Amino acid sequence: MLKPATAARIAGGAVGLAVLGGLASIAMPEGLPGAPAAAAASEGYERTVSPDAVAQQEVLKADAILAAAEAGLNAAHEKGQQVTIAIVDRSGSTRLVLKTENAGPQTQESAERKAFTAVSFGQPTSALTEGASGDEPNLSDIPGTLFLAGGVPVISNGTPIAGIGVGGAPDGAIDEEIARAALHALETYED
Repeated sequence: MLKPATAARIAGGAVGLAVLGGLASIAMPEGLPGAPAAAAASEGYERTVSPDAVAQQEVLKADAILAAAEAGLNAAHEKGQQVTIAIVDRSGSTRLVLKTENAGPQTQESAERKAFTAVSFGQPTSALTEGASGDEPNLSDIPGTLFLAGGVPVISNGTPIAGIGVGGAPDGAIDEEIARAALHALETYED
């Protein structure tokens, strides 16, 4: 049971929590995702958009992402590597970052950029290195990309829906082996 002072502090924030008879309920301010739609309806927004105006997008389930990260972590431990594993969605937004105990500080950005690059181009980053070299403008000029081995795309129905990036091993080929172990967990995932 919450103490009255604690309950008052929580209720004063963005989300209120009430504990009654051992059951908790959350009171969310109107307008937040998941909040009651009463305010929207009272302001004339009760109409919904046409289904033709809404695109459905495939995304990885949270449990599947965790399973992939765990498989990558196991592969890193088996190889004795200190790495960071990053998984991003189709838009390049980070969904998960997992670091082994002694991964260096540079490994997170490396992993996230490799994952971003893999999902952006729908190819492993190791396959993209040729297009990212030379004196003329090239792929490496695109902000947020990193053309080192260690990033693999997650493909569903022929479309990249996520990227897995690994950074920190002394050789990008090892990073990519770990990323592929994470990808394999998604390919064999069952609810």
